[in-house]
Amino acid sequence: MRKEILINAALSEIRVAITENGRLAELFWELPEKERHIGNIYLGRVDRIVQGMNAAFVDIGLDQAAFLHFSDAGELDADDDGDDDDDDTDSRRQSPPTTNPNAVTTTANDDEQLSDVAAIALRKKSTPSAAANFPMPTFFTRRVGEVTISLEVGQLVMVQVTREAYGTKGLRVTTKISLPGRYLVLLPFSNSIGVSKKIWDFRERKRLRAMAKSILPDDIGCIVRTEAAEHDDATLRKDLQDLVTKWERVQEQIKTLEEPEPMLLHNDVSLARSFIRDLLTADVSHVVVDSKQLYNDLKEYAEWAAPHLAHKVKWYAAKEPIYEAFALTQEIERATAKSVPLVYGGYLVWDYTEAMTVVDVNSGRFAADRDQEVNALRTNIEAAREVARQIRLRDIGGMIVVDCIDMTQEQNRRRVVEELYRATRADRAQVTVYPITQLGLLQMTRKRVRQNILQVVTEPCPTCNGAGVVPSVATVISDIERWLRRFTTTRSLQTPKAPPPKSPAGRAEKRFATPTEKNAPPAKTKESSAEREFTLVLKVHPRVAQELAAGTFSRLARLMLRFFVKIRLEQDERLRHEEFHFFSVRRQRDITAEY
Repeated sequence: MRKEILINAALSEIRVAITENGRLAELFWELPEKERHIGNIYLGRVDRIVQGMNAAFVDIGLDQAAFLHFSDAGELDADDDGDDDDDDTDSRRQSPPTTNPNAVTTTANDDEQLSDVAAIALRKKSTPSAAANFPMPTFFTRRVGEVTISLEVGQLVMVQVTREAYGTKGLRVTTKISLPGRYLVLLPFSNSIGVSKKIWDFRERKRLRAMAKSILPDDIGCIVRTEAAEHDDATLRKDLQDLVTKWERVQEQIKTLEEPEPMLLHNDVSLARSFIRDLLTADVSHVVVDSKQLYNDLKEYAEWAAPHLAHKVKWYAAKEPIYEAFALTQEIERATAKSVPLVYGGYLVWDYTEAMTVVDVNSGRFAADRDQEVNALRTNIEAAREVARQIRLRDIGGMIVVDCIDMTQEQNRRRVVEELYRATRADRAQVTVYPITQLGLLQMTRKRVRQNILQVVTEPCPTCNGAGVVPSVATVISDIERWLRRFTTTRSLQTPKAPPPKSPAGRAEKRFATPTEKNAPPAKTKESSAEREFTLVLKVHPRVAQELAAGTFSRLARLMLRFFVKIRLEQDERLRHEEFHFFSVRRQRDITAEY
C-alpha cells in the first residue's frame, strides 16, 4: 500500500490528509478557535462528586468542568474497566523496583519540602479523608469487585485529557498520566512495563521488555511502542530521557506553586508534529508540506525523533494548491456533505445527533438484476465499504446506526456484516460491529477521541440554531395573525372614560376649579395607545411579503378587514425568515414586543 501524508498550512488553519493508494483515507483540521486539548496535562480541583454517575467533575481552568469517570481514576487496569488499549499489555514488574545503575538520569527530588497540596497532587501523600478512613467514593468492576476511589471535593488532582468536548459534554480526563514519545510511552504513576500487541515476535518482545526494564528509573513504568521494534538501546534511551525531562518539568511547576490553582501543566505537541511522532513509519512514502516554515520545523523534529526517516519529509514549492495537485479537493468537500454517492448509483445520507450518527442507505437508480434481494445485497455491500471509509475520514465516534436496504436471507445479512468488519480493519480507532437486527439496522461503535470533521469546520446556524429547518411561510403568517388578534383585543378592552354625571335638569354638574387647576394644562386621558392605532407598518422577509400580497384578494387584505386596521407592507432582506416587526405610524416606533 502506498501511503502519503500531505500537510497544508494556511494563516488560519492546518490540514493534514493521509492517502492510501492515492485515495483520501483520513483528514484532520487544526483551527485557532478550536483549541486542541488531547494529551494536555492539567492541575485540576475536584468540583463535585456524583456517586450515582460513578464520576467526578474537575475544574481545570476552562469554561466547562472536565468529566472524570471512576474507571479513569485510581490504579485500575484497562482490563478492569473494559477499556481496551491496542498498544498496551498487562505485564508488570514482578519484583519491587531497585536502584538501577543503567537507568536514565533524573533530577533529585526533595519530597520532604513539598506542601501537603503538592504532595497529594503528585500522589506522594494520601488525602486527609482517606488517611482518616472517612467514607470515599466506590466503583464496581467485573474483575476486582468494589474499588475505593481516593477523591474528595476540593482536592487538587493531576489529570490528562483523553477525549475532546462535543455537543454539551465537556472534556473527558483521566488520572492515569502518560507521556507519548516516538518509541516509548512514559507512565509516571505506574510500575508496569508493556509491549505493543502489534509486535508478534516473542523474542523481540522479550528483548524490548528487558531493555526497557534496564533503563527505566525507579517507580516509573512505560509502554514500548510498535516502532521500537529492531531498535537498539541507545535509541530507546534517548527517547526515554526526553520523556523523563518533560515529566520533571511538570513536577517542578507543581512544587514551585505557592497557592496551587487549576492550570495547564503540559501542552502536547502540535497536530503536525504528532503525525511525525506517531505515523511516520517505513510504510509511508513521503510527508509533503506546503509551508516552508512548517517544513523546517517538522524536518528538524524528524531528524531528532527518526533520523533514518527524515529524508521522507519534503517541501512542496509549486504554485498549484497542494490538495488540487494531488486531486483531493473534491474528496475533502465530500467529507462534510450530507449525501455521499455510491459507485453503482446508490447513495448514503448522513444525519448527526448528540447521541449517535445515523446513515440511511438508498439504492437510487441501481437495479441491475431482476431479483430485488440481489440488488439489495450489492448495494448494502458497497455501502458497508463506503461507511467504513467515511467514518474514518470524518472521524465519527460513538454509536453509529446504518439503515440497510431490507434483505430476507440471513446469509446475506451476515455477508454485509463481515464486509463491514473487514473494511474497518484499517481503522486505527477501536471499532465494534454488531449483527443486523430484524428491522434491518446495522449497529456499530467507534471509539470517540476528537470532534468529528463537521463539528470542527462548522458552527450552528444562527437562524435555526442548528436545527436545520425554519418555520414555514404559513406558520409565520399565522404568527402575524395571532399578533394582530392580541393587538385588537387590547384595543377593544380599553374603553373611553364615562362622561360626568348630569344634574336632574339634564345639564352636567359644574364644580368650581381651584386657581392651580385653572392654570394647569388639560389632563391626558388614560386611553390606551392601541385604541387610537388604525395604521401600522409591517416589515417582513421578502419571501413572506410575497405570500402575503399574492392573489386578487390577498391574505394581507383579509387580515386588514378582519381586524379593522390598515397595514402598510414593507420588505426587509436583513430580517430572518421567521422574523417580523410592526411599527406604529403615530408613535414612530416598533411596537412588536408590546403585544
